[in-house]
Amino acid sequence: MTLLAWIIALPPIVALGWFTLEILLGLKRLDRAEPGGPLPRTTILIPAHDEETTVARTLSGLLDAIAEETAMSILVVADNCSDATARIAREHGVNVVERSDAERRGKGYALAHGRDHLASLPADERPEAVIVLDADCRSDRASLALLARQAHALQVPVQASNLLASHPGALPMVQISNFAMLVKNLVRARGMNRIGGGITLFGTGMGFPWPIFATAALASGDLVEDMKLALDLAQEGRKVQLVERARIISEPAASADMSAQRSRWEHGFLQTALSQALPLVARGVLGLSRHLLAIGMHLLVPPLALLFMLSFACLLAVVLLALFSASLAPASVLLGAIMAGLGAVVLAWRKEGRKTLTSHAILRVPGYVLWKIPLYLGFFRNRRTGWNRTRREGEIRD
Repeated sequence: MTLLAWIIALPPIVALGWFTLEILLGLKRLDRAEPGGPLPRTTILIPAHDEETTVARTLSGLLDAIAEETAMSILVVADNCSDATARIAREHGVNVVERSDAERRGKGYALAHGRDHLASLPADERPEAVIVLDADCRSDRASLALLARQAHALQVPVQASNLLASHPGALPMVQISNFAMLVKNLVRARGMNRIGGGITLFGTGMGFPWPIFATAALASGDLVEDMKLALDLAQEGRKVQLVERARIISEPAASADMSAQRSRWEHGFLQTALSQALPLVARGVLGLSRHLLAIGMHLLVPPLALLFMLSFACLLAVVLLALFSASLAPASVLLGAIMAGLGAVVLAWRKEGRKTLTSHAILRVPGYVLWKIPLYLGFFRNRRTGWNRTRREGEIRD
């Protein structure tokens, strides 16, 4: 009975321990020297699929931000569009290429198409750095210039802090979701960078030096193509660096579609974790690579709500086993790990999250966890396996 209790308790203990370590090491901001010198030739590459409701606002903001940066240009890839995305982008005076392929769908294919266009340019016109932005994101001149300079100076992929926009009066469920993303994309990313020397990619706000972007395996219809690309780069020995002072703000999904968006992200993450986490941990240990080990361990930690749901379920199981003569030690250690994990989340909230998640919204956390249960059950019953676009706020449902 005691052995069975340890078998049940050990996975959540390990996951919670690593989660807590990432947060504790991520509470302090990363200090990274900012390179000077002239701005490298930079292309902001925007893959856009049916983004007529958002692309004008995005391009207007970006054009204002880079108005004084003659080394920066914008390329929009209108990917399988059935609306006015390409026309609107051209009206803003940016470069546009169109792609139509009903079989190969997804952002990865759009990025590869844009990369092929850039590669066809004369050598003195090709970018020295490429920044990938989603069509519903916004940033500022300092962040974009910093990303470009860091990618070019370090000759490694770099990742900006990608956070969801916080709006006054946002629903508690939206606030909680935004806070969970802040923990993952900022606090844990800092910790991961400190532990392994690199992080994963977030899909937008990604910067690449041209030599790496030119040969990267971009063409993918994977649910989380950014995660796949980061793992490919890691196994080539390339470490993605977090540039946290560069900020990219993404708009949350339309309220009615938040569940679909979370399903796509989290189902994709879980699929990747099931297939890649343990092999990466093994390669990290056998190859003495703390980078691969850190990425593998990061993948072993489920999304925040699922982590604590599983942990409490396992705690209940080992407590029940203790009633049938098993030792209380597994339950005690697991309870300690749960309390440490919860304490780390509180510290992250106090340090970074109080503007994102109000005290009133915290009271709705149990409801948020219950709301996520069908999402995780769907991973086993109706798993998302193909790319799909999330509807934007303000769009009309088909």
